[in-house]
Amino acid sequence: MRDTNGQVVAGGNGQGNQLDQLYQPADVLIDKETDSLIICDRGNRRVVRWSRRSGTIQGEILIDNIACRGLAMDNQRYLYISDVERYEVRRYQIGDKNGTIVAGGNGGGAGLNQLNVPTYIFVDQQQAVYVSDRDNHRVMKWNKGAKEGIVVGGGQEEQAAIYSFVAQIDDREIVAQLKERKEAQQEYSDALRQGHGAYLLEQEEKSQDNFIISVGALPP
Repeated sequence: MRDTNGQVVAGGNGQGNQLDQLYQPADVLIDKETDSLIICDRGNRRVVRWSRRSGTIQGEILIDNIACRGLAMDNQRYLYISDVERYEVRRYQIGDKNGTIVAGGNGGGAGLNQLNVPTYIFVDQQQAVYVSDRDNHRVMKWNKGAKEGIVVGGGQEEQAAIYSFVAQIDDREIVAQLKERKEAQQEYSDALRQGHGAYLLEQEEKSQDNFIISVGALPP
């Protein structure tokens, strides 16, 4: 029978900035090597790690003073974090506090070397970074070492809603612009059933509450 109650694995002690608390957690990933959760603790402007081992009562701060929104980890265990205030994505070795800019970092804007409120991110096997560039209404791909990105979805403010589907299949990435939410969700579900890593980025048409949402990410 399906468990309908769930179990608290991080936080659960009310909102706050203590090590046993979270405030507006925005994204999470699993680090299998350390059997831990890495969490974008957005409201506290930090990235924290919580062990999944029994008896864990608090987390540890990996990176502080960062306006994080999205997280990703590549197959070499580099951690990627989007910063919505610095308009950039940085790559970190675990334990590194400074990181290296891999996307954006040239101020907020619509140029190919810029991002404007980068939110959710996905990293493929070649360490190319896909970025939900929210306020530019587009999805960008930044190849490893690139000084500017490539628009792979959206980019036109006036256009209707676009749902950009990114799937990792072996050494290839597939990016498909899908006009209908139902079609995008079906393609995403099919990719997961076939055992492929998949990431669905949704871009809503411009409105009072314009946003881009990450629906989910799973490793291959």
